[in-house]
Formats: sequence, C-alpha cells, structure tokens
Amino acid sequence: MNANGEYVQVDGRPAVRFERHYPHPPERVWAAIIDPDQSRHWFPSKLLVEGRVGGTVDFSDDPNQADGVGKVLAFDPPYRLEFSWGADELRFELAAEGTGCVLRLTNVLEARDTAARNASGWTVCLAELDKWLADTPGDGPHSADASAAFEPTYQGYIAAGMPHGAPIPGRD
Repeated sequence: MNANGEYVQVDGRPAVRFERHYPHPPERVWAAIIDPDQSRHWFPSKLLVEGRVGGTVDFSDDPNQADGVGKVLAFDPPYRLEFSWGADELRFELAAEGTGCVLRLTNVLEARDTAARNASGWTVCLAELDKWLADTPGDGPHSADASAAFEPTYQGYIAAGMPHGAPIPGRD
C-alpha cells in the first residue's frame, strides 16, 4: 500500500488524494469515519456529523485550529461522505473489494500551496486510522509519535514536487 497521497485537480481545484485497501467491509470503515468515538482515534478534530445532506459537521478540540462548523455535501452510508471544512472539502468514498474495501480520501483545497502541508497531515492521520482498523490503536494524530512523523513526511512531499509554502499551524 502506498502511504503517500497524490496531488490532483478536482473540478479545476487543487486537491490531494489518498487510497487505502482494508480487509474490512465498507460498514466497518464507515463506522471508523462517522462514529465520533472511533474517529477521535485518527481524525485531527473531534468530528460530529449530522447524517444528512445539508446537515452540519462540528469540528472541535484540534490543537492546531479553531473550532468550526462545516456542511454535509453528500451522505450515502456506508459509501460516501463529503463535507466542507472551512474553504476545503473532504470526500470519503468507500467501495467494496472482495471481502474488504477501498477507501479514497480526497481533500479539495482552498489554495494550491496547502497541498504538501495537508497531504502530510492526512498521511499521519491515515496511519492512525490504519492502526485503529488493525485493532492496534495509537495515541492519535496529535500524539508525540504521530506528530514526529509530520516533518519528514512534509519534506518528502516537497522533495517530490508537491506544491507547498502555506503556513504550518503550531510553528513559530
């Protein structure tokens, strides 16, 4: 499995996309995404999703950004969830694959220069999701171990030519 994301264009907007293959049915991975008791183990914020198109998404307890509210743009359990997060959009798409599934996470970006920063953050978060789904949970994406992975991942994305330059929260 390639842990790295790729820089893409979605409807003319910059985006980073990740794909993961899991030995779990879509319902199991969906629960890890949508259930706040599970998503807290890997998502960067406390995530509360009102399960309907037009519903709200509450983000809180992220040490790197202020609490906020987004809007559910697509909701088709257990296969598709899309919501706004500030000026970005997050898209989670699940597809059955044998006895498991494929997760595609796409972060449609407000600005091109956020690509390497956001890709690094999602690489760390998805590594925590991988642990959670393997029943070996870590301490979350803001833990010391996970946070230490951010910088080398970020430098790797820059070296690979991913657009960069946006400020990184928590840096002086």
